Amino acid sequence: MALRSWLTISPKSHFSIANIPFGIISTATIQTPHPAVAIGDFALDLQAFTANNGFASLSVIQPHQAVFSSPTLNAFAALGKPLHSAVRKYLQSVLLDSTPFPDILKDNKDLQQKTLIPLKDVKTHLPMAIGDYTDFFAGMNHAYTCGVIFRGPANALQPNYKHLPVAYHGRASSIVISGTPVRRPNGQILPNPAAEPKQPTFSASRKLDLEFELGAFLCKANSIGQPIPIEEAHQHIFGLVLLNDWSARDIQAWEYVPLGPFNAKNFSSTVSPWVVLTDALEPYLTTGLENDTQVLPYLREASAKNVYDMHLEADITSRSRTFCLHVSH
Repeated sequence: MALRSWLTISPKSHFSIANIPFGIISTATIQTPHPAVAIGDFALDLQAFTANNGFASLSVIQPHQAVFSSPTLNAFAALGKPLHSAVRKYLQSVLLDSTPFPDILKDNKDLQQKTLIPLKDVKTHLPMAIGDYTDFFAGMNHAYTCGVIFRGPANALQPNYKHLPVAYHGRASSIVISGTPVRRPNGQILPNPAAEPKQPTFSASRKLDLEFELGAFLCKANSIGQPIPIEEAHQHIFGLVLLNDWSARDIQAWEYVPLGPFNAKNFSSTVSPWVVLTDALEPYLTTGLENDTQVLPYLREASAKNVYDMHLEADITSRSRTFCLHVSH
């Protein structure tokens, strides 16, 4: 049976009671960035909620309530998945129409005024402080299409692609929140790839591209040199966001040989402000596309259901028109 909230939530809302994503906001009342969750057309301010005994009925979080005054979600994420799950389920129960805690918020108009802030009135911030950023070349269609741009159809996929996770390290400091203006990068471009000798020019990119991706925030560290068994990997994932890996294809085509992406890929990456916890995505676990290559044992997962069935959609607006991009994962 579908969950129902005492709040009025549009069926078209991305922030249903089944979601409860976490983010960082600032408001007119509390101008310092701090945690919140999105629900319907509102942000539930977790700093104000905590200060007014909102977590009075959740004993496991009470020794850690200072995390909800932090300017990022790092401290909350570091508490581990069991506490993430407990907090999310508790907030979900507080927002349920049949809530077992009506005195906390449903029947507490004063606390509603203090904690439920219209989304249009909040400013969102980068949800976590990012120390490192790895971009994986995931998705057969994407890898093939990108490979065709640089190497043609016959060599679009490199021999290693079906054997291991292909990735590069990006520039963590250039990751920005959705809505941040992105400046078109300058770099070396090869006007005529067939000409000899190869003579590049320096100009603004003329082939600025987008890559509609998912970003995963991690919550659990490992010691340097200590690998994480694949069956434990999910315990290290805090949640997911949308990510746009901006790419200057003409700059990339000239500079990527032999060491891969550099200035064409590190000038900006945009992420959405709300982190969807993996708990919210568990109902959508399914089997992925069949790989016709057997991976080595350390990459084999015990469960066949190890990918999420997602249908993502983006509107792209140019000066002359708007069109919609659909992606299934």
